[in-house]
Amino acid sequence: MVAPRNTAYAEESAEVEVLYANLEKLNLLTKKIRGSLVRLETGGNVVKHAIGPIYSNTQSLQITNTNIDKVNEAIDRLRQPLDAKTREEGIIRSGPQNVELPQYLAALRRVEKALVDLNSTNLKSNQKAISDFTSLLNTGTAQLQDLFRSKLSEYVGAIEPLHYLTKELPFPSIPDDTLGELEPICAALGSAASHGFQRNDGGHPALRIYADMRGTYITSSLQNLAIASMNTVKRRPTDGPYKQGTNGISIYSKALENIIYAEHDIISHIFTGDQRGLALQATCRSALAEYSKTLRELNQYIKANLMTDCFLAFEIIEVVTAMSYRVDAKTGELKSLFIEALRPVRETAKSSLSELLEETKRKCGSVAMLPPDGGSIPLVNEVMSSLTALTNFSGPLASILTSLGDGNWRTTSNTASTTPLDVGPDSSTLLSHFILDMIQAMMVGLEARGRAFHRSKSVQGVFLSNVFCNVDRSIRQNPDLARYLGSPDSIARIDSFRKRATSTYLEAWKETSHYLLDVQYTSRVAGRPASGGAVDSSAIVKSLSSKDRDAIKEKFKSFNASFDDLISRHKALYMEREVRSVLAREVQGVLEPLYARFWDRYHEVDKGRGKYVKYDKGGLSAQLAALG
Repeated sequence: MVAPRNTAYAEESAEVEVLYANLEKLNLLTKKIRGSLVRLETGGNVVKHAIGPIYSNTQSLQITNTNIDKVNEAIDRLRQPLDAKTREEGIIRSGPQNVELPQYLAALRRVEKALVDLNSTNLKSNQKAISDFTSLLNTGTAQLQDLFRSKLSEYVGAIEPLHYLTKELPFPSIPDDTLGELEPICAALGSAASHGFQRNDGGHPALRIYADMRGTYITSSLQNLAIASMNTVKRRPTDGPYKQGTNGISIYSKALENIIYAEHDIISHIFTGDQRGLALQATCRSALAEYSKTLRELNQYIKANLMTDCFLAFEIIEVVTAMSYRVDAKTGELKSLFIEALRPVRETAKSSLSELLEETKRKCGSVAMLPPDGGSIPLVNEVMSSLTALTNFSGPLASILTSLGDGNWRTTSNTASTTPLDVGPDSSTLLSHFILDMIQAMMVGLEARGRAFHRSKSVQGVFLSNVFCNVDRSIRQNPDLARYLGSPDSIARIDSFRKRATSTYLEAWKETSHYLLDVQYTSRVAGRPASGGAVDSSAIVKSLSSKDRDAIKEKFKSFNASFDDLISRHKALYMEREVRSVLAREVQGVLEPLYARFWDRYHEVDKGRGKYVKYDKGGLSAQLAALG
């Protein structure tokens, strides 16, 4: 049994021995590999130290070679401008008149580029070349400026604007072929100026030349219209308020607007970018200064004749404001210059409303004489004509009245508060309020003047009635005035003056009416008047005492004298047709019923002899009817 175990152990022991032998071989192989790696690493370091200097030298050589190439290129670049001097100098010295313009401009551009390149090297050795090129460029640009002036000089002769306005012709421009030459000249001058190579006071030389030459052309072309605007403002005092469109400022403004459009079109072909706006402003500066001066002179005249010529201020505001917006929409320029030129006129127009009101009061208060027959006076028609003219300028008045605020024209202070647009009346309502204030100021002033001048109530009443009639007639004859005064409030305010005038006139008849009043004692049955039916005058007279009958006779006599006197006065007074008719009806409405009652009761006191009772009811009615 022992033998098999030993055999198995022997086999396992042999296998272990084999494994140990293989492991020993593996260890030896590993040591050999490690030794090879060490030797390889050592060899690599040797190669690296050997090759490194060679690679470094090669790299340095490459950098040096590149630098040499760059130096050669720089030398070539430096030689190019220097070589260009001789080539371009002949063209530039010849002048643009002797060579083709494109060739001349190309030479100038090359000289300019050479200067840019030379300045970028910053080498002292190039200073002489820079000086030579700068001189050459200045010579060339000076010749171009002369050429620019020469070409423009053909189109700066003053024109007659009225010729183009009346025939509706476009204002003269510059031919397209000339514009095609001016544009590259302008660009070349602008380019040289932008690099600071030109000897000038800064800015665009072509712009200055253009603005100077064309600006003079515009100003001289418009000079006659400026003079005409001042000549047409002078009128005779009897001409009344200024009539819209009769001053030359409208034509002057239209000509200026059209000539600006023509300049804008020319400038758009010659200049580019921001230079266009600058060129238009510079070109029009002189003309706008002259225009502004004319507006200031017109303003002085308006201020001196405010009552009749403030309407010219409104027209100027309307014309200039509309023009400024149109010009701005088309060119994008000049609006602020127009608004600034308009400022003095606008301030005068703004203050004119309170001045109109105050002047109306002053004129009413200073009337030296009134017609003794109660007729109206020219001041009424003058004021109403002014108000009628006012309605033609609702546009400019809208902004002026809104800026003042409702009712603030009643003060001469310029610090009146502004009524907010979203809560205040609209401009049409504001104008209605102003017109009403003007009419009220006139009516109140003349009413006071009438009381002071006319001692008779009848003359006072007729005078006020005639004034009202002229006011009412002016309103009815002018649709615009009627539109602004058509509200119930406006009608009521104006009609109050008619009622006061009529009431004043009727006061003159009050005494006459009093003679027709008697005392009746209703407690006395016999004397109590019948409540209806015919009145028995005989019975009433018989019931009177002798003293009462004498009193009735005296009343008839006094009435007759007073009535005849008033009839005579009424017929002697001057009355407008409408006034005579209205006052006659009013007198008849008051007096006829009273007389009819009095006559019915007491005519028998005269017993038909006509000694005391001069008029029967029909006769009195005929007399009253004849008053109208």
